[in-house]
Amino acid sequence: MIFRDREHAGQMLAAKLHRRVPGEAVVLGVARGGLPVAYQVACSLEAALEPVVVRRIAAPGEPAVCVGAIAEGGAVTVNGRACRCLGLTELDVADLARREVVDLARRVRFYHGEEPPLDLTGRTAVVVDDGATTGASARAAGRAARARGAASVVFAAPAIPALVQAELQEEFDDVVVLEVVPEHFAVSYCYQEFHRLRDEDALAYVHRARGRGEAAQPQPAAAPSAQSRPPASPSLTLGAPPPIPPP
Repeated sequence: MIFRDREHAGQMLAAKLHRRVPGEAVVLGVARGGLPVAYQVACSLEAALEPVVVRRIAAPGEPAVCVGAIAEGGAVTVNGRACRCLGLTELDVADLARREVVDLARRVRFYHGEEPPLDLTGRTAVVVDDGATTGASARAAGRAARARGAASVVFAAPAIPALVQAELQEEFDDVVVLEVVPEHFAVSYCYQEFHRLRDEDALAYVHRARGRGEAAQPQPAAAPSAQSRPPASPSLTLGAPPPIPPP
């Protein structure tokens, strides 16, 4: 299945989620690329939309290889398959994650500003991204939602590899996907138009959902780029990111 763009994928995903998500849900869009998809889902479900900030952790000297992810709040997840191939341990990933903490804190401040986070206690959190290749970012976002008190956490994305889908089903209360794709796929392969978003463009979807942004659709800035259930994979916690240092 090929989607025209993220908005089209979000509309199709929303139609499927209507049958799977109870009322009082909050949609958490993974910044950046997940927010255009999440916006469509939130509008369809008449749910609040919030960004959730996640940083992927790259292997040393291999920026294209994801060995884990760190989400706002400090939860770290490990891509076990990649780490085994590279001979990395959980402690190695934790050390790499610490190098991302300052940048993560800056992006959290950018996306959340002074807005108090929505109370997720007892509610269903729907984590939405534009795809999942390793599942590390999805798991980190899901654990961030559980740490905020969500009673049920659903992950939804237009396209996921079969192996990753199986792993995510061990951690999330539900996983909703439109297209199961081969392993090692690039998210962009599922889209006719797949632009690299700026943070400003992604945040505009949150403002629109809250009724205080511009009426026009945000435009991409760059050309297309080539519960309580136990966690299914190792999880580390670094704690809350430190305060942002003054310029």
